[in-house]
Amino acid sequence: MSTTSGTPTTLSAAAGPASDARPARFVVPDVTTSELAAMRRALDLALRGPARGPNPRVGAVLLGADGTVLGEGWHRGAGTPHAEVAALADAAAHGRDVHGATAVVTLEPCDHTGRTGPCTLALLAAGVRRVVVGSRDPHPPAAGGADRLRAAGVEVVTGVLPAEAADVLGAWLPAVRRGRPFVTLKLATTLDGRVAAADGSSRWITSTVARRHAHELRGSVDAIAVGTGTVLADDPALTARTADGSLVEHQPLRVVVGLREVPTGSRLHGPGGTLVPIRTHDPATVLAELNRREVRHLLVEGGPVLAAAFLRAGLVDEVHAYLAPVILGAGRSAVDDLGITTIGDALRLRVASVQAIGPDVLVVARPAGPQDAADERRVHAAEEED
Repeated sequence: MSTTSGTPTTLSAAAGPASDARPARFVVPDVTTSELAAMRRALDLALRGPARGPNPRVGAVLLGADGTVLGEGWHRGAGTPHAEVAALADAAAHGRDVHGATAVVTLEPCDHTGRTGPCTLALLAAGVRRVVVGSRDPHPPAAGGADRLRAAGVEVVTGVLPAEAADVLGAWLPAVRRGRPFVTLKLATTLDGRVAAADGSSRWITSTVARRHAHELRGSVDAIAVGTGTVLADDPALTARTADGSLVEHQPLRVVVGLREVPTGSRLHGPGGTLVPIRTHDPATVLAELNRREVRHLLVEGGPVLAAAFLRAGLVDEVHAYLAPVILGAGRSAVDDLGITTIGDALRLRVASVQAIGPDVLVVARPAGPQDAADERRVHAAEEED
């Protein structure tokens, strides 16, 4: 592998965990060692931005002709300068000339005017000669930056560490690709899948440690959804809180799904995120309304009925199941009837991670794709032959 910083060469880098379909190694096209290092730095910078909100987490590093860093920046949230503009400002603040520089950016520079101006025009005005991109932007309003830059004579290289770039983008990437919020279904159950005892009591199945972890999850999403049945039965506040019970700065939207009114005295009318009643039983309608509000990540918390509705509609992207070492033997199941009558039709998930949280366990799993289902059928067929 070449160690020359100024001459483009082909490098190999390990693929990140963003896609199981990618090979263990892939070829990074036409980048220098300093550019590859700058991309890794830009990915670290991007993680300083908020994981929630309508805009993606993006980092940028500006390099001189000799590979030295001229400026760095990251996007701090909607309405603030984008990463490229922040990096240009950083270079200017240090008196560094960026004419002829290379911009290394984790996401394709935007080419539209929203709360801020197009990053493409900012880079062109600064005289940047080369742009190295991690992930292409799939968001229709902002896409096309690479083409605009190339048309203006800027050399553009895309697809550098794309798996790592996708990991940093998190839920934002599938949300904009699908035109709807990324949906995480949260379950907190006994080992035998119960969310309430036979008498209806349910607090508390999981430990204090697990509940604190769940509040961290709440604080990382844009919205939390429950059904009206959960509101009437449990009177949840649907807030994200710290260990001492105080509200964190960011509070997700509090979405109530169903046709019944939220009672006047409900805790949902108290301190916390904006209350958003959506009068429907259709999960697709819920997601359409939230997409209109630029929600990228929805956490579905409410009850067996709402969980089943999203699962039946095929609109769950990830399941976070907190499992407590408790057995009830009777009581309410975590998910209502899905219409599945035979084991061959079961909804199969792929486990992404397993984590011990105090006395409980968190299993993160995602719906299996067509290839996973085909592999499962082959295994079952082989077992039956044996």
